[in-house]
This record gives sequence, C-alpha cells and structure tokens, in this order.
Amino acid sequence: MSSSEPKGDLGLIGLAVMGQNLILNAADHGFTVVAYNRTVSKVDHFLANEAKGKSIIGAHSLEDLVSKLKRPRKVMLLIKAGAPVDTTINHLVPLLDKGDIIIDGGNSHFPDTNRRYEELKAKGIYFVGSGVSGGEEGARYGPSLMPGGAEEAWPYIKNIFQSIAAKSDGEPCCDWVGPAGAGHYVKMVHNGIEYGDMQVICEAYDIMKRIGGFTDKEISEVFAKWNKGVLDSFLVEITRDILKVNDTDGTPLVEKILDTAGQKGTGKWTAINALDLGMPVTLIGEAVFSRCLSALKEERIRASTKLLGPEIPKDAVKDKQAFIDDLEQALYASKIISYAQGFMLIRQAGKDYGWKLNNPAIALMWRGGCIIRSIFLGEITKAYRADPDLENLLFDKFFTDALNKAQPGWRRSIGLATSYGVPTPAFSTALAFYDGYRSKRLPANLLQAQRDYFGAHTFRVLPEAANDHYKEGEDIHFDWTGHGGHVSATTYDA
Repeated sequence: MSSSEPKGDLGLIGLAVMGQNLILNAADHGFTVVAYNRTVSKVDHFLANEAKGKSIIGAHSLEDLVSKLKRPRKVMLLIKAGAPVDTTINHLVPLLDKGDIIIDGGNSHFPDTNRRYEELKAKGIYFVGSGVSGGEEGARYGPSLMPGGAEEAWPYIKNIFQSIAAKSDGEPCCDWVGPAGAGHYVKMVHNGIEYGDMQVICEAYDIMKRIGGFTDKEISEVFAKWNKGVLDSFLVEITRDILKVNDTDGTPLVEKILDTAGQKGTGKWTAINALDLGMPVTLIGEAVFSRCLSALKEERIRASTKLLGPEIPKDAVKDKQAFIDDLEQALYASKIISYAQGFMLIRQAGKDYGWKLNNPAIALMWRGGCIIRSIFLGEITKAYRADPDLENLLFDKFFTDALNKAQPGWRRSIGLATSYGVPTPAFSTALAFYDGYRSKRLPANLLQAQRDYFGAHTFRVLPEAANDHYKEGEDIHFDWTGHGGHVSATTYDA
C-alpha cells in the first residue's frame, strides 16, 4: 500500500472518555483508527499521550477524517445525543459516497435512530445505531455492543465490533439486533433494567440498615457473599465495594452522599414506551418514580415531621441469617421479574414495529461488558436459544423453579418492610406483577362494568357466560340505571 492510500479501518468522532477508550481498544485489536474531535486540540493531545505509538491517526477536519478511511468508509460517532448527532451527520453526508457507513454509538433515543436510518437510506448511506454499554472500563477492555439499522453494513463492521466487544464463554457480547432503531431500542431497555437493578439493590440495603440495624461494613459483607451465588453481577459487586469505602474521618463515604438521585432519561424513555405499547413493565416504572420521589428532599424532610409511621425496635430481626436469606430471594426474584418484563417489552416492540429481533443474542450481549451483566443472563441466553419464540421468560423451567423457590422469602421480606414502614416500591411491584400474572382471574370485570356504567364503553362476557342474550366476543352495553340509553361508545380497548 502506498503512503497516499487510506489506512483507516474506522473513523471515530468524539474524544470524550468513551470515545478515547473505544479507539484504544480497537487499536489493541489490530485496527487502524482515525480520531477526530470538533475541538482539534483534543486530537493532538490524545495522539501525543494516550494514543502514542499505537495504530491511531489524527484528523483535523471531517474532510481529513474521510480521506484517511478505507472504503466502504466506516465513521462512528460517540458524541452527545440529540441535535449534535444530526449536525455532524449533515456535515458528513456530502463527504461520503453511497455504500459508506455511519454508526451512532451514543445514547440516542430510538425514534431519532429510526428517522436517521430512513433519511440516510434515501441517500444510499448505511446507518447503524449501536448501543454501547460498560462505561469507561468496558469501552477500554470490552463493552457490550448492540448494533441495529442497515443490515447491509453488518458484514463490514462485524469483525471490528465483535473483536472489541466483551467475551462471555468465548462468545462476543455483540451481534446484530435488528433493523432501523432496534439497536438503540435494546440499549434503552438495557438502561431501564439497569434502573430497576439499582433500585432493588438499594431497597435490600435500606432494609438491612433500617430494620436489621446492620453497619455498612456488614452490608458490604452480605453483598460479597451474594456475589458468589445466584446474584453474581457487576452491580452487586460495585455495591459491595462502595459500602467498604470510608472517608478520611473513618466513617462510610456513602452515608455522606445526598439522597437525591439524578437521571439522564433512558429509564423514563423505557417506562413511557412501555405505556405506549401497553406492556406492564412495572418495576422499571417504579424505579424511575423512586428517583423522582428522592428528588423531593425538602418536602420529605417536612413530611417526616408530620406523617406518622411505625417505630422499628432494635430487636426487629430475631434470626439474622434467615433475614438475609429471605432478602437474597426477594432481590433475586425481583431481578428476574424485571428482566422478564424487559423482554416482554422487546417482544412487543418487535411485533408493533415489524422488527425481527435476535432474542438469544440480546441476552448474550448483556452477559458481559455491560452494566447489567450478571450470571443469570447466561440462563436467559439458554432459554431463548432453546426457544427463540418463548412467550415469556417466566415460562422457562429455570426461572419458573427459581420464582417458586424464592416466593416465600420474597413475601416475608416485603411483609417485614411494610410492617416497619420501610418503602419497597420495586420489590412490591415485582411481587404484585407476579401475583397478577399468575392470576387466572383479575378484577378487571368490575372495572369494565364501571367503564360501561359511566361512559357506555361496553363489555364482553366470559365464554361460559355466553347465551342468546349475551354473545361471546360481542361488545355489549347494559342499561345499569334503568333509564339510560342504548347508544354505546366505540372504545372497548383500555
């Protein structure tokens, strides 16, 4: 190859932490990366320091970047989601040819990815929206990558993506997800599950602290033990580590942190989408609302002086080991429910958006490299490999057995927390979903009667109640008051 010929396997725009680490990761795997940042001084600084001596080339303009890439040119964006992505794409497009590839690796909302996919498809450019998870460490040594969009691009980026991705039992935590915005959709659900995982862990911590009277060091030891069993996961591991850290005065640092949680919106996107698709993804919804409630700190301080609750005696827990064992089952069962709900949402999205989604690969992608990586994702992968069209994760024997075993301890933990006034929104909603899902009959019959009474919204009868007067499958309006009319509304669907 002559010196004038382009050498770049991948162009990457955006030299914040994730961008820099992904470039170094790709260079470690033998790829030549062309690095560009809008603030060009960052490029020079990166080349002179972290990138020194590696197969990384700097670019001082988008034209320079594109000229240094092999065809088809592959340009990845790791920049702030929203308008900056559109602006960068608009500047890139005139420099590219048909068949070139643009990859958005940021936290874009999937409707934006759908739109960009269609716009670029019309121009002959392949657009890929890829979820990237794993934080700074993951980007550097192996993230979870969730690419979707123009499938024509996959053969050209597959080797790069699967080489730099985390590995689980030798398999890369990266595969093709599906068309259009499917990659970013799956990343959105991943982030929603992350919200849920963090909330259930926080509830277990709160119960141990407030009811069990455990110190942070003791709670850390419990999480360390749990991390060797069914709860083995990244978030349990970091919780163990956080609770061990003392400040310079010897007191736990975590106790000095203001109890108001921030959020970037991806969990909220998941909850809103679940409502749009009519899927009961209750645990993620409660996790988002819990962060919202935490933000009302001043109000909560005032409420704490006015609203009564039970006192927690010092000896509330008689058998500490049984208490911990129950709590482990509550945490485990709630996590299973959260993942099952997440996959319910993904399944419905596939139907509603006409996406053929790769469920076994999605579970494998989350098995390593990402924030929600945990040991039982291996079991989820197995479940979907055995039956890619599995109706619900809870119908797989592994998870059916796990919940059947967990439910007594799960109920005891929630009962104890409720009796002592410790809030467990995620634990409780997970159990309520479990009990609702396993109920052959729910009180929605009364709800439909109410809707028909006040709004003539109609109802349908049970198959066994059908007769000449009430036919199965028919929308029926009943004159509940004896002086109503016979005109009904045509809005049966709740």
